[in-house]
Amino acid sequence: MALISTPHDQDIGIFHPKVILLSLGITTTAYLSYRFYRRYLKPVRSILDLTPERLEYNHKLYGYVTRVGDGDNFRFYHTPGGVLAGWGWLKTVPKNNRVLKNETLMIRLCGIDAPERAHFGKPEQPFSEDALRWLRSYLLGRYVVVTPYSVDQYKRIVGRCQVWKWTGKKDVSAEMLKHGMAIVYEGKVGAEFGDNEDWYRRLEKRARLLKRGLWSLGSKMLTPGDYKKTYYRGN
Repeated sequence: MALISTPHDQDIGIFHPKVILLSLGITTTAYLSYRFYRRYLKPVRSILDLTPERLEYNHKLYGYVTRVGDGDNFRFYHTPGGVLAGWGWLKTVPKNNRVLKNETLMIRLCGIDAPERAHFGKPEQPFSEDALRWLRSYLLGRYVVVTPYSVDQYKRIVGRCQVWKWTGKKDVSAEMLKHGMAIVYEGKVGAEFGDNEDWYRRLEKRARLLKRGLWSLGSKMLTPGDYKKTYYRGN
């Protein structure tokens, strides 16, 4: 004779320790998977995706440099997870400029200021095109790591950028200072250095003593800050 289960029997089954443990396991796994995705695999396509947590804890962003339009900033396509997540073999960075325009981040190199290019009818600073060419040859079409610190008034992510070269991982801001392609950022508001301000200032001092890049101009050298005061603020 077949046994017929009753609603009471089914209720007891739901609260069986094994069922409770299984439910807890599934819930915990789902929660941890979601946390892992948000932290490591969710693409950051705009500053709206850059959560306060990412900024507060300086979560690194791995991605591809799609465009370099100035001497101290560039466009960056986030490829979370890198090769392990399929980038470069299962997934590729879009080549359509229209797509990239809405899916790339503008990165402002922390701690430095490059010579100003010609804007709005204003003359360019000496070495502004040199700085652009240097940065373009150094970064364009390469994968880099960006450590975000803040978002500036122009909605650019201010952060540290590192790129792999044959001689190891390089800090791009430091390399620009070393070659005299930029100076240490002069502004008091919005300045971001991470933990590298002293190092950056030592590199600038050495480049100045060796008269590298823009420091070769000697007394004729106008800092980007002074240039902006002269040509944009009417001083």
